[in-house]
Amino acid sequence: MKRIMIAGTGSGCGKTTISCAVLQVLIDRGLRAASFKCGPDYIDPMFHRRIIGADSFNLDSYFCDENTLKLLLDKGSGDISVIEGVMGFYDGLNGKGSSYEVSQITDTPVIVVINARGMSESLGAVMKGFLSFITPNNIKGFIFNRLAESRVGFAEKLCEELGTEYLGRFPDDKDFFIESRHLGLVTAGEIRDLKKKLSHLADAAEKNIRIDRIIELADSPAPIYSELQFDMKHNVRIGLSADEAFCFFYPENEDIIRRMGAEIIPFSPLRDESLPENISGLILCGGYPELYGETLSGNASMRNSIKNAIDSGLPCIAECGGFMYLHEEFQGMDGTFFKGAGVIGGRVNRTSKLVNFGYSELKAKNDNLLCKKGESFPVHEFHYFDSTDCGCDFISRKNGKAALRECVHGNSRLWAGFPHLYFYSKPQLAENFLAACERFLKNG
Repeated sequence: MKRIMIAGTGSGCGKTTISCAVLQVLIDRGLRAASFKCGPDYIDPMFHRRIIGADSFNLDSYFCDENTLKLLLDKGSGDISVIEGVMGFYDGLNGKGSSYEVSQITDTPVIVVINARGMSESLGAVMKGFLSFITPNNIKGFIFNRLAESRVGFAEKLCEELGTEYLGRFPDDKDFFIESRHLGLVTAGEIRDLKKKLSHLADAAEKNIRIDRIIELADSPAPIYSELQFDMKHNVRIGLSADEAFCFFYPENEDIIRRMGAEIIPFSPLRDESLPENISGLILCGGYPELYGETLSGNASMRNSIKNAIDSGLPCIAECGGFMYLHEEFQGMDGTFFKGAGVIGGRVNRTSKLVNFGYSELKAKNDNLLCKKGESFPVHEFHYFDSTDCGCDFISRKNGKAALRECVHGNSRLWAGFPHLYFYSKPQLAENFLAACERFLKNG
């Protein structure tokens, strides 16, 4: 089973650019390449799926136990899989969720990307530090981003002296820059001339990166794991928001719902006039409602359809952007407030910084759509917006911190809040949701 991790010394070192370039080369060579992203990020996997054409998933060792992580890697793999790291190789949350941890659990060979611009002998210090900071590790070699061609011999010599491999460089070229926005990499359809840019990246990778050697290094034994058993009896139809405004939903979440027997019915809050017919559950996922406020607000028939359905008891999960949309009003990027579905009686305001960013553990104060009172599960938040009514049905605690925070609207038919769910972290959450959908289908 071929797999390789492209990790980095830290955020901004170029690992996303190089991961995209390598993926594009592999696909251009006719390989069925798959990609994975360490951690909870939505945007890089969406970019890989929509633009490069690779199957793409998340591998998150904070959310998942070792067996589940290996299962997800095996189920999502192609002829060769490229796993993009998160932050710096060793960075995590008290040791959890790091690229290093994922590479160890999955026994994946690792290439570390270094931004070499402005460094000379210090490159050796960085390399030696990463090679020896924690041992054993699976680091096989380095790619040097923004390294001048005249310095290749120097970098090769450093690698030889340190007992590792020189696996290539990437030129310092402004044309390789990929635009960013407040939620990271921009969504796929918004980058001008993207196919041309990816072709340019692939050409540079073929010329400067040792692709053949990377393919050789990627050979690793298939992970050993136990299959997860799910109740397959839930014969329900679930409406799932899916358009430019609502595009953040883990494919693994969709996978587990399907494996439990549900049919997913995509719909667009931007363009459709009403919810799909004959659904017995609704998921409003995250995304960018703030960028499409005028259109969402102007689609009164859809807003009314959603409100009427939820008011009638249709089980609904609303995460982050979907939660924003359920408010009376939400603020757009230009400061304008737009009408939402009106399920939650408050307004959403834009802030100047990330709010409650990162992983946390939610504990239920009462029985609700997803779990029983006292039960807990991990979530992740990434948003620049806040609400006048974030809910008070769960207690949130960040890992290692004593402070507690109330959040989320949770009752027998609704789970709505800023946190993002990951069903493979606790499959019973999906099971409980679908069971509620089944009861709605039967009893209304």
